[in-house]
Amino acid sequence: MPEKKCLECGIAFKGRADKKFCSDQCRSAHHNVLNSDVTSYVRNVNNALRRNRRILDSLNPGGKIKVTAARLKEEGFDFRYHTSTYKTRDGVIYYYCYEQGYLPIEKNYYLLVLKQDLFQ
Repeated sequence: MPEKKCLECGIAFKGRADKKFCSDQCRSAHHNVLNSDVTSYVRNVNNALRRNRRILDSLNPGGKIKVTAARLKEEGFDFRYHTSTYKTRDGVIYYYCYEQGYLPIEKNYYLLVLKQDLFQ
């Protein structure tokens, strides 16, 4: 049987034929390094989505309000990220960050809405 070496630290070890790491620590360290860039990207996107939702929620306590694009940007809103869209029969597109939504209306104005069907 050929000698196996740990993929993380290179130490020789004995064990099952399909075993690749000498310990749980080496296995975890190896996979953490492999997934760190993906994990970092996902974490950054999720943080942006949560921030967007929090901003929409704070600016829209009544469920429907008109705000300026400048106000959204001032609060730190990132228009690149949303969780879903809804297209009406008229072709109007609402953008949602979870249950909080926004609709571009006039130039530099947005209508903030709350997706009501989630609460019924």
